[in-house]
Amino acid sequence: MIQTRLLNLPHGITLSCRLAGDPARPVLMFLHGFPEAAFVWDGLLEHFARPENGGYHCVAPNLRGFEQSSAPVDAAAYRAKHLVQDIAALVPQVAPGGQLEALVAHDWGGAVAWNVAATMPQLIKKLVIINSPHPGTFLRELQHSPAQQACSAYMNFLIRPDAEALLAEDDFRRLWQFLTNGKDPQAKGAPAWLTDEVKDQYRAVWRAGLVGGCNLYRASPLRPPRPEDPAAAAVTLPPELLTVVLPTLVLWAMDDIALPPALIAGLQAWVPKLQLQEIPGASHWIVHEQPALVASALQEFFSQG
Repeated sequence: MIQTRLLNLPHGITLSCRLAGDPARPVLMFLHGFPEAAFVWDGLLEHFARPENGGYHCVAPNLRGFEQSSAPVDAAAYRAKHLVQDIAALVPQVAPGGQLEALVAHDWGGAVAWNVAATMPQLIKKLVIINSPHPGTFLRELQHSPAQQACSAYMNFLIRPDAEALLAEDDFRRLWQFLTNGKDPQAKGAPAWLTDEVKDQYRAVWRAGLVGGCNLYRASPLRPPRPEDPAAAAVTLPPELLTVVLPTLVLWAMDDIALPPALIAGLQAWVPKLQLQEIPGASHWIVHEQPALVASALQEFFSQG
């Protein structure tokens, strides 16, 4: 049974959260990406809340700017430090002892999770990342790889001042193309997981507002450089923002058209306790495509001492 709650944080932000399981049990927290929302984790929340799968208290917040969470208008309010602050303030509200059993994250949620794990490792026992590039490898590829620059060119569309209006056109046509890897969602061969019910869940989130999601991209310099915008070319990241000492599982869908496998090359230099599982034949939306595989991989990782 999924419950929903609005949790007020001390610094004035409210996060709309989806929860399952006994609040007295160890906590798993799940962070979503764009253009998604916390509901994408519902299957895993219910799975891991069951006693036979660990009986965890599972919590999936909507990031600021999504669904019913606070949505500051200023793009600067979506810088990494503010997103990290939200999660750091949420953990003691939901986790006995102020520590998560694990933080699980995908896409933009992963960008937040990498930062939390590097700067506040005391909040987490284990980290799971699903197709979200480590800032060190992402910066390297954005600076030096024309292939990654081409794969990430969509970021420069999402920072346009009219991005929200364009994304909303034709019943969110461009957003459906994100979720179908560029295919027509009505055409033969569209993903089986994108049912009418799931589409309605997405529409509800998108109709609540797209400004927050686009502001994530506007606030981050990690995007392809252009003549008028140095972006990633002007960025240097200090080692303390890159090194993650926690036991870390990275699940990488190898057919991700935006995040190719070059992004996992050399990852162990920054993540010494890394377990890397490459998954062929899966796209960026692997949580939807292969939920049983994801659940099994997480279950095994959580069971390790």
